[in-house]
Amino acid sequence: MTLSRNRLIFALVVAVWAASGVLLPAPAAHAAGRGPDGDGLMRQEVSFRGGGGLTLHGTVLSPVTTRTTRARPGIVLVGGSGPGPREEYRQEAESFARAGITTLVYDKRTVGYSTLDRDFGLLAEDALAGVRVLTGRVGVDPRHVGLWGFSEGGWVAPLAAARSSDVAFVITIGGPGHSPLRTQAWHLANRLRHRGITGSYLHAMTGPTAQLMDSTGLFPEGDYDPLPMWERLHRTPVLALWGDHDIQVPPRESARVLQRALAKAGNAHVVIRFLHHTAHNGHRTSDGFDRIGGPVYQGKRLGAPAPGYMDTMTSWVHAVASGHPPVPHTGPAPPQAAASTAVAGTWYAWLTPVLLLLGFASYPVSGALRRITRRARPHTRRCVSLWRWLAGLGLAAVTATLLCPLAVFIAGDGAAAPVVAGRPVGWLVAQVLSVAVVALTGAAAVTARRPRLEHAPAGARPVRQTAARATVMVTAVLFVPWALWWGTLRP
Repeated sequence: MTLSRNRLIFALVVAVWAASGVLLPAPAAHAAGRGPDGDGLMRQEVSFRGGGGLTLHGTVLSPVTTRTTRARPGIVLVGGSGPGPREEYRQEAESFARAGITTLVYDKRTVGYSTLDRDFGLLAEDALAGVRVLTGRVGVDPRHVGLWGFSEGGWVAPLAAARSSDVAFVITIGGPGHSPLRTQAWHLANRLRHRGITGSYLHAMTGPTAQLMDSTGLFPEGDYDPLPMWERLHRTPVLALWGDHDIQVPPRESARVLQRALAKAGNAHVVIRFLHHTAHNGHRTSDGFDRIGGPVYQGKRLGAPAPGYMDTMTSWVHAVASGHPPVPHTGPAPPQAAASTAVAGTWYAWLTPVLLLLGFASYPVSGALRRITRRARPHTRRCVSLWRWLAGLGLAAVTATLLCPLAVFIAGDGAAAPVVAGRPVGWLVAQVLSVAVVALTGAAAVTARRPRLEHAPAGARPVRQTAARATVMVTAVLFVPWALWWGTLRP
């Protein structure tokens, strides 16, 4: 009798703990419990399967309560580009949890995600797997679990929401309204201006280089269009925030794009706001390039949340969860320093430099073949030297023109250093080489019209222009408009 009574008491205790959501993990997820850290929050380590069956690891945060409360809303944090460990978003996760919103923050996948391999659809599946973790969790209202997307997450979150009705709402901070490649070109141009770079190099970055990246597929998901996904969110409440000092995503343009797309969808639950003295990530800044306060993670200061940033999001979530979402509102947009440039990959963006490199290389290649076959050359030494210089400098000019801006796309704005006279040194070299090619092209044209054969070997047949010289001359003429387009022949 006593044993049965003890079992009954034990069963009741387990039931109470399960109702509080402390002990039981979410379905389809492995969890390891961890008690409060003295800050009033309960943290629980979880593992769950994301897109493609990959196991992801995260933390569920919720406030510690001593009494049974009604089910809480939940939110899954979707990070920005890069490796995205959960620690980068700890401040947001803790703020949401302290406000009574159960929060899942997880480490971004490292499999199937890299500089040259990116799939927003796969990232969206990861986010939806996180939503399922919270919707199946005791103590969370499954009808009110939403997504928070930062930067790249601003492409992923609406895509996930468009795929599943389980997503109750969407919040974005620094969400882009344009394609990734157009957005990145604008971002890099801002950083280059901050370094004091002006002139044709900025045009080369946002124009020809971006088109080359697009046409060759070197920028994964570069042409991804977020508009169709936003237009599918007919009834999903949306809160879109941007910092007034956002230098990574054009805030004014992005807000306008999202507003039009959601209006086209007939969505009547959209709030768009701009935060003052706020950087791309919603944290404090003086100019968008620095971060003020906050923790330091891996040598990088994250910045403290800007005034009103967290309060705006948490109060909005509670209003949505209560069934009374705020009325639609669009705040006044701050001025934007520069407009972004549309990017459209064209076949000549990659074909032209390939033809130029092959054309200039034809002369040294033909010379090497001639030496192998020991054929006599029907040119004077002076003429041969001129064509060699033209071919060699042409190869160097095309190579320098391509590599200098491509390095910035690949390695960041630091690859543009050092800067002299408002230009990267590498770009100055490309410009000097381009001018030299034009000068030698004129000299070669004159030489081609007046062939000299006085130093030709006996028996050599007079030839006005060999096939190799003709190829180099045509290539050099084609080089001029190409260099003007890229900007090496402009200030």
